[in-house]
Amino acid sequence: MRGMMMMKMMMMRRWGMKARLAAVRCFHERTVAVSLADRRMEISTGKLARFADGCAVVKLGETSVMVTAVSKTKPAAAQFMPLVVDYRQKAAAAGRIPTNYLRRELGTTDSEILTSRLIDRSIRPLFPAGYFYDTQVLCNILAADGVNDPDVLAINGASAALALSDIPWNGPIGAVRVGLVDGEFLINPTRSEMSGSKLNLVIAGAPSSHVVMMEAAAENVLQQDFSHAVKLGVKHTQQIIQALQQMSREMKISKRSPVRLFTAAAEMLDYTRQLASEKIYAVFTDFTHDKISRDEAINKIRLESEERIRERFPQSESFEVVEAFNSVSREVFRNLVLNEYRRCDGRDLTSLRSISCEVDVFKPLHGSALFQRGQTQVLCSVTFDSLESSMKTDVITTALSGVKDKNFMLHYEFPPYATNEIGKVGGINRRELGHGALAEKALRPVVPPDFPFTIRVTSEVLESNGSSSMASVCGGSLALMDAGVPISSAVAGVAIGLISKAHPEKASEIQDYRLLTDILGIEDYNGDMDFKMAGSSKGITALQADVKVQGLPLKIVMEAIQQATVAKREILGIMNKVISKARSSRKENGPLVENIKVPLSRRALFVGPGGFNLRRLQAQTGVTISQVDEETFSVFAPTPGAMSEAQEWIRSVCRDDQEQQLEFGAVYTATITEIRDIGVMVKLYPNMSGVLLHNSQLDHKRIKHPSALGLEVGQQIQVKYFGRDPTDGRMRLSRKVLQSPAAAAVRSLSDRHSISIGASGEQSPDS
Repeated sequence: MRGMMMMKMMMMRRWGMKARLAAVRCFHERTVAVSLADRRMEISTGKLARFADGCAVVKLGETSVMVTAVSKTKPAAAQFMPLVVDYRQKAAAAGRIPTNYLRRELGTTDSEILTSRLIDRSIRPLFPAGYFYDTQVLCNILAADGVNDPDVLAINGASAALALSDIPWNGPIGAVRVGLVDGEFLINPTRSEMSGSKLNLVIAGAPSSHVVMMEAAAENVLQQDFSHAVKLGVKHTQQIIQALQQMSREMKISKRSPVRLFTAAAEMLDYTRQLASEKIYAVFTDFTHDKISRDEAINKIRLESEERIRERFPQSESFEVVEAFNSVSREVFRNLVLNEYRRCDGRDLTSLRSISCEVDVFKPLHGSALFQRGQTQVLCSVTFDSLESSMKTDVITTALSGVKDKNFMLHYEFPPYATNEIGKVGGINRRELGHGALAEKALRPVVPPDFPFTIRVTSEVLESNGSSSMASVCGGSLALMDAGVPISSAVAGVAIGLISKAHPEKASEIQDYRLLTDILGIEDYNGDMDFKMAGSSKGITALQADVKVQGLPLKIVMEAIQQATVAKREILGIMNKVISKARSSRKENGPLVENIKVPLSRRALFVGPGGFNLRRLQAQTGVTISQVDEETFSVFAPTPGAMSEAQEWIRSVCRDDQEQQLEFGAVYTATITEIRDIGVMVKLYPNMSGVLLHNSQLDHKRIKHPSALGLEVGQQIQVKYFGRDPTDGRMRLSRKVLQSPAAAAVRSLSDRHSISIGASGEQSPDS
């Protein structure tokens, strides 16, 4: 009992201390304004969420985003940086209510996940090496004006929250969006301006004009224009960085000292070098190894070395032993590139791996391609469907981003067997979603916007040894051409890596470096950068740069763009030897789309009661029918056979009405086929669909049921035809108007003879 009371008192004391620290740190509200190309962005702190280690609110126009950062003071059990970034789109911020059953924000959308990855990649490189403390960054949209996108504000908010907290972090950073409209570069353009932009570049910069993260989608933007956009973006990020640095100095922010940083001891590293460096070097210079054999050889050395290290340092933790070997292995690998200009597979620094391409791999598919680059193998398939199958976004994403639907999508799949592993199959993780979104950005600019089908490209990674997302771009381009999609040009992608040597006196500066073309998985793991770029022979369509160091000088970024451009052209040359342009026509088993005209007079018969005829047609033939305008319907058929079957069905349904031409105001003999509470169903000729004759049109007297007039099924009555309803195309008939003594002409559709009925019932001479 006493122990429980002591624990409770300690928890209360700790809570009170935390609250007092937060109150002292953020009691005074501070705001700084940054002018970015005549647009004012405000960053404030000290008013909201003061118990968090850091909190900042960033405002541009009337869009406001709040970001909080909290990091534990106790080390985590994980052997990596346990950073979690969550970006949430609040329905209230957009003035909407969620449309799900509970009317709450449930789960995460693709847009939220992709933005979370964008923020994560911007801030992760600036945490100290070995900082393995649980850290969480939460981004909440407080208000959205529908003009300014909140994603860039969230990156700046995360930077401010971390920089103005006591969390160890080597920031701040700044982020801007760069657009290109009518040849003019815009900084943080509005949503309407972005709708006409050829470039969507989000760039995060660090102090000294370094680049930390880049993400871009472009419409074949020229290399020189893209490079200029990068320089312009970095220039404006420095204004944000300087404002945050000034705010940090004014608030006298001091960073906490972690209990420990998880790195191996110098003595253990020296022993590991003596023990294993020569063996590791021998494996990395044996160019006969492939991915599997190289990993097995290194793992064999690892097991032997770790056992010896534990014997030498019996008090060491398991992580220290593993990290010591990893550090030495990484050191040997990097020195091989830096000092000897050699790579572990025998290539020089700018060479591509061997590439092979194949199209029309599986005949029944609408389009397929197999792309092999080294030991990375990707199978891409193309599927067409109706425009009704386009991906619809939720109302919140639509309100915040303006995107309602898209009829081109690329889905990336990375099964565990691709790396000789066993794992869970099904669902989608953040990595797969991010890689698929990048490949989709690369291919979207070359797909015609008026293509009559919804296009889905599926990229399944069968073998992976680096650059599988860029292989998906190449394979997707080939599959689209195989499917007969008239893309404007072929697209290829390549990944550029970096091995750098830090300045001995200033770790944030790079003293020496080597750029690597078409990197392997191990070069990505041991390297400092994964710089993915895709484009056509005309220009750049997509780019994504992930950096592991605390920023890259613009000189390295420009060299990486140039090196990727050269490699891209070489890959396109290889792809063009297999297929250089889209097929002139789609495959015979491909889908078809045809527009049919249905006059208003025939629409009710075509659609059927409550859409019954259309539903039956779609169920029986597999076609999809959508209405284009009042008289036009679009028919999508997955195969030519389905289209033929649907056309025959449509002709058979509409044939009756086409053969019978009814005269407005004429009187016809109708047969009762069904008695209903609200009226009777009648037919004017045998093959037509029944038409409702409402109780109000049966007699001048008000009746509740047709039986009041003695009507029965099979009975023939005279009705007057008043054409079709202009809104729904239904036939308008009336018996009531014939109950008056005035004479009328009766038309018999069976014998085509007309007779005249008078008040006395005498027949006319024509009868």
